[in-house]
Amino acid sequence: MKLTRFKKVHILLLLVFPLFIFAGLYLKGLQPPSENKNLPPKIIEIQRGEGLIDIAQKLYQNGIIKNRVVFIIEALRSGKNKEFKAGEYAFYPYQTIREILDIIAKGKVFQHKITVFEGATLWQIADILEKESICSKEEFLKWAENKEFLRKLRIPSDTAEGFLYPDTYFFAKNTPCPQIISTMVKNFWEKWKSLEPLAQKSNLTLREIVILASIVEKEAFYDSEKPIIAAVYLNRLKKGMPLQADPTINYALKSFRRLTYKDYRSVKSPYNTYLHNDLPPTPIGNPSLSSLKAVLTPAKVPYLYFVADGTGKHIFSKTYKEHLKAINEVKNNEVKKASPTEELRALNEEAIDKNSQRDKLSILR
Repeated sequence: MKLTRFKKVHILLLLVFPLFIFAGLYLKGLQPPSENKNLPPKIIEIQRGEGLIDIAQKLYQNGIIKNRVVFIIEALRSGKNKEFKAGEYAFYPYQTIREILDIIAKGKVFQHKITVFEGATLWQIADILEKESICSKEEFLKWAENKEFLRKLRIPSDTAEGFLYPDTYFFAKNTPCPQIISTMVKNFWEKWKSLEPLAQKSNLTLREIVILASIVEKEAFYDSEKPIIAAVYLNRLKKGMPLQADPTINYALKSFRRLTYKDYRSVKSPYNTYLHNDLPPTPIGNPSLSSLKAVLTPAKVPYLYFVADGTGKHIFSKTYKEHLKAINEVKNNEVKKASPTEELRALNEEAIDKNSQRDKLSILR
């Protein structure tokens, strides 16, 4: 039976029309779900070995693509599916499928922003990293005390404490711990370059500078006071006096709470600078450039004591008698409740007595 011209056209339309519909839907599927550039990203993790269909489903459920089939076809057509890399990604609803495919194929994983605050300790940094799923706390601490690894980083200590420069960093999820530590130590050495001329004129070793700077960092709230606080500690060391720095006891306790007077005697640790005249064995945190510089350029002052006045600043004194007066002044002004007990007074007087009886060799050479 011969087909009339009308029937031929009708059949042709029936065949072509679905193609037009499919082409329209396909083109629409290529477009991003939104054109709003102000929308926040969706953090999506692609697991190792995860299939193309599962990835498409995950992107669709999170509103990153309009059409799963179009995504799959484009991935197969471009061959990008063979280049997919596992990881955590930040996708925006306004990105096209081609852009998304390119991101996954090139492994442009999401970088977590972390801030290592000035004076942060090893365990505090480890907590931050674990919270962001960058690396485990246990693994980080293990590498931070790996002597062979530390030697390669030129760290003159058995710990990375003090050499992890406080700054803002960007790391992907599951970044190897050695890479994280290396990045922070490299930053330290970069900052240290500006201090090398001063360090060469100092009688202190690098290790001693960093230890003192870490204590200054914990004591000072204002940068302007750092050179004065550094001078107090250096003056005490020259006289063979104990540093009597509260933060060193806090470090031994692994808690920066307010100390009780019992802590001064009960904490039996080489970090207790009330019981030991020497520097603590290691830095007690990671100091900033301003604290390192303060140790190398201390103020020319005769002070041996200081007490916090409750405003973030300190009252500095030359003698223990002046120091007691300052403490009472703070108490009387009700700026900060603090008064010396007989036990704390005894510790200071004991140190003074020891100093008068013998000339302890200074660590300064």
